[in-house]
Amino acid sequence: MAQAGEGIARYHKLLDQEKYRDLAWAEELQDQMRRQKLTESGRLLAPVLRPCFLSRRQLETLTRVAEHIASIIDSLEALALESPPLLRRLHMLPAERMLAAVPPGCVRFSVTTRMDAYVQNGSVSLQGFDGCKPAGFVYSDALADLFLKLPILKEFRNGCSVAKVGGSKPFVDAIFKAWREFGGQNVPRVAIVELAQQFGSDATESYLFAELLSRNSIPAQVVSPDRLEYTRGRLRAGDFEIDVVIRRLLTQELLARSDLSHALLLAYRDHAVCVVNSFRSEMAQRRDLFALLTDEQVTARLPLADQVLIRKFVPWTRVVALKKTKYKDREIDLPEFIRREREQLVLRPNEDGGDQRTFVGVETNASEWDQALRVALRRPYVVQEQVPSVREKFPFFRYGDLQIRETEIAIHPHVFHGKLQGASATLAAGAMAPVLLLDSD
Repeated sequence: MAQAGEGIARYHKLLDQEKYRDLAWAEELQDQMRRQKLTESGRLLAPVLRPCFLSRRQLETLTRVAEHIASIIDSLEALALESPPLLRRLHMLPAERMLAAVPPGCVRFSVTTRMDAYVQNGSVSLQGFDGCKPAGFVYSDALADLFLKLPILKEFRNGCSVAKVGGSKPFVDAIFKAWREFGGQNVPRVAIVELAQQFGSDATESYLFAELLSRNSIPAQVVSPDRLEYTRGRLRAGDFEIDVVIRRLLTQELLARSDLSHALLLAYRDHAVCVVNSFRSEMAQRRDLFALLTDEQVTARLPLADQVLIRKFVPWTRVVALKKTKYKDREIDLPEFIRREREQLVLRPNEDGGDQRTFVGVETNASEWDQALRVALRRPYVVQEQVPSVREKFPFFRYGDLQIRETEIAIHPHVFHGKLQGASATLAAGAMAPVLLLDSD
């Protein structure tokens, strides 16, 4: 079974068998999710009854692209640090630029990274990049373990091989490697730091991070930044001394509640704590990084192989402004080009969050698009060449009812220290599905 599409068809055919029409097995799956706290805001993470399948060919392509892009982004961030004009194009706050100038003690700008991609047949299109606080890896790993125990998966594996993509050990190894690069020798004590309102009873991935580390004999706690203290050269949360911080909040989120004298920032600047990901990773948090990635004047400084890969897998992107720029080797007036080429473009806010909308040209009329352009010229926005989304049919199970529905699906390669070590998938409305490798026997 060489293609994932063949596997999907065979899996859905199994769902039609009498023994799986009794959905007691599906109820048990969802009960196990609840017991393992695989929920967000009271909703199950995966209201679906099949995993996302990747063929060997798809995984190899995804791995090659994700690892190469991670290397390119490190090179680009290094260039930006050495060039104030390039750094200014990333629209970082003064405090973010100051923290980015502090050597973090780790080799890579981002130890753990999550990318957003569309994967269809043998093609990959990179859509986004989270180098600050990537999420979903532990959730997806736990979901994959649950799905692999399903009776339908066990029957499905007759005639093909199904396996997890990565696992939990690479994450633990990534933390250890960052700590060793930092100069640590002992077993580190780890704090997963995020805002208090983010980790109530319904938001549990950070607690799963802590449990995973504890199972591997690494002391770990989930800590709110307001509990942190920095005294006598040590970062603490109460009696818990901290060697490594897994950062699950942005600099802006921290500074909205404190200032540059916050304990975490003082410890970081004094090289008293290893922060994963470091504050340099903020350079890749905004979409205007893609404008640098697709600017030929910038990428001309990179090796030819890097330039070729960017052109093939990264959508053309520009920060929206009253200016002239290049599109496919020809000079254009950017606002006029955006108006004229509406159906092949999308306008996205430079940063996620807040009330800023994304405008998809093909989904708007000319008048609505002109209004969207006026918004984009007033606030930080980027314009991107639109890449068609990928849609698949999934069996959704809600309130005791199973329905096959077509939905958009994005794949998220998780890259640790420059190597792909896992993948997760998100569907429309924030639902998740575990990613499994499908190989023919």
